[in-house]
Amino acid sequence: MSKQSIEECVRKSLEKYFRDLDGEPAHDIYDMVMNTVERPVLEIVMTQAHGNQSVAADILGINRNTLRKKLQLHKLL
Repeated sequence: MSKQSIEECVRKSLEKYFRDLDGEPAHDIYDMVMNTVERPVLEIVMTQAHGNQSVAADILGINRNTLRKKLQLHKLL
């Protein structure tokens, strides 16, 4: 799957989300999307890194301490 395919999935999901709101106001979309996407990304990357946080942080391109905070936030530790 390419970056464009992932982008298209997000786009379609958001379009459907707004359709499903049926005129109701939307709130906190950014946080909703980031929290929804972040957890599965962390789970998959940690699996690919065989649980090694340093390797996972490198794959993600973030600091290991940042990764650890995100893992704690999503109760993945």
